[in-house]
Amino acid sequence: MDTLLTTSATRLAELIRSGAVSSRDIVERHIARIEGVNPALNAVVFKRYDQARAEADAADARLAAKEDDLPPFHGVPCTIKECFALTGMPHTAGLVARKHVRATSDATAVARVRSAGVIPLGVTNTSELCMWMETNNRLYGRTNNPYDVTRIVGGSSGGEGAIVGAGASPFGLGSDIGGSIRMPAFFCGVFGHKPSGGMVPGTGQFPLAENDALRYLTTGPLCRRAEDLMPLLRILAGPDGEDARCETIPLGDPASVDWRKMRVLDVAQNGILEPDAVLRMEQAHVAQHFARLGAKVERREFPQFKSSLEIWSAMLDAAGGTSFAALLGEGKPIESAWQLARWFLRSSPHTLPAIVLALIEKVPQLMPGRAKELVQQGIDLRGELQRELGEDGILLFPSYPHVAPKHYSPLFPPIGWAYTAILNVLQLPATQVPMGLGGDGLPLGLQVVAGHGLDHLTIAAALELERAFGGWVPPHG
Repeated sequence: MDTLLTTSATRLAELIRSGAVSSRDIVERHIARIEGVNPALNAVVFKRYDQARAEADAADARLAAKEDDLPPFHGVPCTIKECFALTGMPHTAGLVARKHVRATSDATAVARVRSAGVIPLGVTNTSELCMWMETNNRLYGRTNNPYDVTRIVGGSSGGEGAIVGAGASPFGLGSDIGGSIRMPAFFCGVFGHKPSGGMVPGTGQFPLAENDALRYLTTGPLCRRAEDLMPLLRILAGPDGEDARCETIPLGDPASVDWRKMRVLDVAQNGILEPDAVLRMEQAHVAQHFARLGAKVERREFPQFKSSLEIWSAMLDAAGGTSFAALLGEGKPIESAWQLARWFLRSSPHTLPAIVLALIEKVPQLMPGRAKELVQQGIDLRGELQRELGEDGILLFPSYPHVAPKHYSPLFPPIGWAYTAILNVLQLPATQVPMGLGGDGLPLGLQVVAGHGLDHLTIAAALELERAFGGWVPPHG
């Protein structure tokens, strides 16, 4: 593969500044790569190539004029998840009823990366209303995995995972309320960071969480190289005056981490689904590596992880806000049973996972006593992990129990995403780290977790593991 398609955004920015390559050339090469892979992947669902070329030419002109205030990612291309408002682009989150909606301004996160010099090439596919782990909807269709098109890309930032994993975008902007950055990053072999709750504003997303759930929904990058994670997080972080749950959280420096002074908690499973042997082996290799670096490694279990799905559901419901059924109906709740019947007749505008979620979302309210108990369990688990991790600990945790599954198979049973979802309501930072490919050619990986606000620890781990094990491996073709 063209080396410019395997290089980090940070390095591409350096090459542009030095005059070694132009922004226009880099943009053109990534456009060509998108055009080469997208027919099979269906990852980029709306393109802005003409605008991107014009912005690249403007970036090159600024460089030629020897301006001295160029932004950090001057002239570097990227892609944006379609649920973020990007001026002039569709803003539907895969909902058929919103097919004519176009963004008239940029979401906060989009505006921040664009101010940093980034040039969006287009917007990428999501699951319907960003609430399922397979990226598929009735508006754009299904996205396929760059390593095997018969496999899923994860959701809901699946278009981002696929196009970054294919080498067609240096990084993408994703969102995550139950694993929507980390699962696509895992299945597509790239890095993905879910920031600490309350660190990055969600303003300009659709749908947008409400009340306390604004701290469970996070915005972060998916990158082919780990060195981009921290610079992008620094650009994205901080209040915008609109997201009421966003706060100023000081960010540390990954370079300051001394592994001889760190503790590593190795948690092999959540007690719900045991990971495949190849994933257990890779996580063991990671634990051994940190031990060789001088870290104190402990094998641990946290029994409350067994209730991850129930805790996630109860805490999300307790936050309140607009029902999922109402979001599907653009303000008026859909008749879920009727839509289910229509789905069997192949006439519903909704996907099966969306309909089922609308049917079951009220279940926690039918058992208020149990729901209250689960919320307290979540609060207790958050406190326990904060104490155990302290300021010098990271936790190793599976991203999912299997490598990228075949299309539709996550429905049987639909519980594998518990590994990622629980960390959203706990508000802890987590970085999905790729660990090369398995014998079947599919990506391997794991999550690294730290205490709230200590995102630099998980990113430091990502940098070290990339150095030691290689990180992202571009797919063939």
